[in-house]
Amino acid sequence: MEQSQGFERTREGSAPLKNISDMAREFNVSLRTLRFYEDRGLLHPLRNGLTRLYSERDRRHLELILKGRRLGFTLTEIGVLLSEADAGEADLHLAPDRIRAQISHLERQRNNLDQAIAELRCVETELARTTNQDMALGA
Repeated sequence: MEQSQGFERTREGSAPLKNISDMAREFNVSLRTLRFYEDRGLLHPLRNGLTRLYSERDRRHLELILKGRRLGFTLTEIGVLLSEADAGEADLHLAPDRIRAQISHLERQRNNLDQAIAELRCVETELARTTNQDMALGA
């Protein structure tokens, strides 16, 4: 590896390697998140002592990880999608059946959330009504 502008560069290309702070800042994630993704085998930074150095491939993978999370996939599912993805690809390749299954899953989650919100609103309304009655009786 050669040195340039304070960053090591990979042998394959001229893109500078980024340290963990730069990656966290660029993608608006915590250092802990990056370490966690590394522990889960989703990112593979190079190591220089204790310093993690992220390649362009790691950047692409992190973009895909974050996209997968936004789409509601688990980290295990994202790991499979990353392994299926071409190394040079910048997008997740989702089969139509996988897309339909994920939409169905997210719709079930949304329905469950809507039900939970409705139930909590009923409880909140009842609590407010009871509190107002108690205050009227106490006055």
